[in-house]
Amino acid sequence: MIELLLIGIGTGNPDHVTRQAEKALRSADLVLIPRKGANKADLAELRQAICDEVLGGSAARVVAFDLPKRDAENPDYRAGVDDWHDAIAKVWTDTIQAEIGDTGRVALLVWGDPSLYDSTLRIAGRVDRAVPLKVTVIPGITSLQALTASHAIPINEIGAPFVVTTGRKLREEGWPAGADTLAIMLDGECSFQSIDPEGITIWWGAYVGMAEEIIRSGPLAELAPRIVETRAEARARHGWIMDIYILRRT
Repeated sequence: MIELLLIGIGTGNPDHVTRQAEKALRSADLVLIPRKGANKADLAELRQAICDEVLGGSAARVVAFDLPKRDAENPDYRAGVDDWHDAIAKVWTDTIQAEIGDTGRVALLVWGDPSLYDSTLRIAGRVDRAVPLKVTVIPGITSLQALTASHAIPINEIGAPFVVTTGRKLREEGWPAGADTLAIMLDGECSFQSIDPEGITIWWGAYVGMAEEIIRSGPLAELAPRIVETRAEARARHGWIMDIYILRRT
């Protein structure tokens, strides 16, 4: 049987890697590093740097693989994501079997944490249909934690709920009922532009936890155009961007 170690590594700061994560990484026979194209080469390089620092004299082999791309033109978003996950699962399966067969311990370094808007666990479920797996999860620091730390704010008001959702949901369905605080993830469209900004504060961050970190906070009505511009400039400079933000209604 393959034991699959899904290791949360935080948001780009090597100091986010916990001692539990280091121990798990050193126990692996094989470490898989996804490559997401030339524009995101530094993400693979960061994972490689963590391996170089942590593995030391470990016998683990580090193998990179090319991550399939999602068909962003598919009008059926969910079907497109399912097809993409199937393709990724096949690459995982083929790479694992080619490298170590059906027995051993395989580690995957997961950006942030596998529990929050990450599909690694779902893809592992697909792999399990072809290769029996025992899945072990090592938690990591999420981008939401890194964002609140950078802004030095709590995510919730006293005794109040908050909603974690996506930019797509904010654009299509508006502000969710029952909460005055939203954490918005997976938003490539600056979806805060789709809501009435009056009385709303935003705490935004890109590359949170990394050396390239950019953060902005203040009234949404004032900051929205500045964030759009800053985000575009940062993406052009780095070739990629990952950002997250919190909205609070007062």
